[in-house]
Amino acid sequence: MAISQSDPNRYVRNIAKSGLSIYDAITIGDPNLWIPTPELQALLNNALPGLSLAGLPIRTRSKVVKQSVCRALGYPAPKSFRKTNPRFPGQVFDTYTQKSNNLQIWNEEISPTRRYVLIRVSSVDVITTVRVVTGDTLALFDTTGTLTQKYQARCIPGQEVAELVTPADTNRLLPHVSQHQQRMRSPVEHPLSGYLFSIAEIYRRLSALVGQRFPDAGHDQERNRGAALHRLVCTALGYTSYQDDGQFPDIRNQLVEVKLQTSPTIDLGLVRPNDTSPLDVPMLADDQIRHCDVRYAVFYATTNGQVVTISNLIVTTGESFFTRFPQFQGKVLNAKLQVPLPSDFFDR
Repeated sequence: MAISQSDPNRYVRNIAKSGLSIYDAITIGDPNLWIPTPELQALLNNALPGLSLAGLPIRTRSKVVKQSVCRALGYPAPKSFRKTNPRFPGQVFDTYTQKSNNLQIWNEEISPTRRYVLIRVSSVDVITTVRVVTGDTLALFDTTGTLTQKYQARCIPGQEVAELVTPADTNRLLPHVSQHQQRMRSPVEHPLSGYLFSIAEIYRRLSALVGQRFPDAGHDQERNRGAALHRLVCTALGYTSYQDDGQFPDIRNQLVEVKLQTSPTIDLGLVRPNDTSPLDVPMLADDQIRHCDVRYAVFYATTNGQVVTISNLIVTTGESFFTRFPQFQGKVLNAKLQVPLPSDFFDR
């Protein structure tokens, strides 16, 4: 019997029963009270669209939105909101009501692991849709250079076309891997203890992709190029369908992040692979999974402008990432941030 994703509404019921406020801390990954990003987005998309903000002053509009968010998640809605950072500390997110695709974050640095609830409002001030992303995901949309000089590393292919940097997973993840054939679910569903391939098995399956080719969407279509590789990876791992919700890691179900390199510079976003901060996924048993537990599949490829050819594969844990890929030094954040969101951002 396949294991299905949990009902997001159970988090709402648990929070309502707990008596917690939005200011009460919750352990990231708590299986009963922490709402993972996909479920947070689903709950808000179920509750907020159709809410009219027409005619409301700016401060009143902000208060109405935040109170509606509280009710959607099972929290009591306060009569006034404290000036905390973030505004919803318990679930670690901020809300932004957007009529345009120009996201403005004032007087603070973007937080890599904070969630940003972006609420789309129509021309007549009615909420239409909600997207929830982490700060690290927002960094991917910055094409102006005003947001950040992201963490970067250098990828130099070795003599071997396929390399397994670390033969075993991190100590935190080891108890949850299985050597048996897995019953594959959706690539974007949460990982489950006992349903994870070992890093060695991931390496074995993905090594078969070295030498494969796919059409090149062009340098200005990096996302499409990455999606083509992502499809191949999903098939190699045993999934019958391709899904990508734009969250980290790419294949959440197996805690695998996929990188496609046609140049030596690896863009890593705002979080180092070896970071020990909690990852926004439910705990495995009682273990809180961290960024450094994620498995990285770095594919090096060449292109003639029409066809991309995979030439090398390097697989490592986040914990050991920089033992193979030297990190560039330096990272600068600009406190006055304007992030131009893609035109199809709210359609994904």
